[in-house]
Amino acid sequence: MFEERKVRVDDDVELFVRVSGSGNPIVLLHGFPQTHLMWRHVAADLARDHTVICPDLRGYGASDKPAEAGPDTYSKRTMARDVVRLAAELGFDRFALAGHDRGALVAIRAGLDHPQHVTHLASLDVLPTLDMWDVMHGVSAAVGFHLYLMAQPPGLPEKMIAGAADDFFGYFLDLWIQDPAAIPPDVRAAYLDACRAAVPSIVADYRASAGIDVEHDRADRDAGRVLGMPVTVLQQDWGSMLGFDAEALWRAWAPDLEHLPVKCGHFMAEEAPEVVVGALRGLLQR
Repeated sequence: MFEERKVRVDDDVELFVRVSGSGNPIVLLHGFPQTHLMWRHVAADLARDHTVICPDLRGYGASDKPAEAGPDTYSKRTMARDVVRLAAELGFDRFALAGHDRGALVAIRAGLDHPQHVTHLASLDVLPTLDMWDVMHGVSAAVGFHLYLMAQPPGLPEKMIAGAADDFFGYFLDLWIQDPAAIPPDVRAAYLDACRAAVPSIVADYRASAGIDVEHDRADRDAGRVLGMPVTVLQQDWGSMLGFDAEALWRAWAPDLEHLPVKCGHFMAEEAPEVVVGALRGLLQR
């Protein structure tokens, strides 16, 4: 049974979170265009022997959505700090961290900024922000059109997306999945409802990834900072499609790396939960 609550992590921000289980804690961070609900299968399994913490990120789901006051509001640095504060409020100074998509970018930043708190780190189906932009070039970049749309200054992208929100967010739910049954109608409706109510904050999150998040990643790379904890990456074979070596890019950030190709769609926690659970349990034993 998962307990629901809201936890204050900033002056104007409370995160909605579900918590269950006991034992060593693991925080699960959702991706786009989803909420914490994406972890429903994985979380139930892990809660048998871990404390499982499933929040909605700031700007998403039932968590607060502060207005974008500047690049810091939705920087991954700010969102990573939210996660550390959330865990502390729940009584945990050290915890494992797994993220999918946008949540993985938050997890990576938490691992770089707060290594004393993050014991293990898992990333599902993304590259670190700086590498993501570096591999997008030519006509192949069309696959990431939404990244460029939401990178634009405030105003136009919010209006365009809000004008056809269900079509926009539903497009990715359809395009990025191999097994549509993995996201049943009620879950799909919950995702669309949540995204429709969060267009400005979702755009602000993506806008930060085209600006301040790149600056933070570049500063870390220039300083030689890496993820010192054990890291597991689960990834589709984007590299062969777009012409890069995903494992090599990841290894530059994570010397203690296990890189696992996964044969399913992007929403792997819902399409292949048993694979994700197995990988996370393996990570936690390292």
